[in-house]
Amino acid sequence: MIYLLDTNICIYVINHKPQQVFERFKQYQLGQLAISSITASELAFGVEKSGSERNKQALNKFLSPLDILPYDEQAIWHYAKLRQDLQSTGKTIGSLDMLIAAHALALDVVLVTNNIKEFERIDGLKLENWI
Repeated sequence: MIYLLDTNICIYVINHKPQQVFERFKQYQLGQLAISSITASELAFGVEKSGSERNKQALNKFLSPLDILPYDEQAIWHYAKLRQDLQSTGKTIGSLDMLIAAHALALDVVLVTNNIKEFERIDGLKLENWI
């Protein structure tokens, strides 16, 4: 099983806080953990916004062993359907969260997040919270 890490989980791992998330992260083999290119973009934006070289180094260290999965054509169509479904029911979520969810659905992986309330609106999305 592949676990796709949401942005909040990545930040917890980078900061080793909460410790339980970092410990859980260390239990997996490298090929079992990945992040979406959308998540990597969010993290890079946070680093750029901070202007901190230390944060940039920490992010690069975190990203180097992970698979950063490209957002592909299959994800695009999952996004289109997901957005239409959520808008038609009035249960929309944040735009980046919607992209990440569509990516997880397209890849048929487990999305690891501390934002369960937002993502549980999506039928068929496999979720785990390591907190």
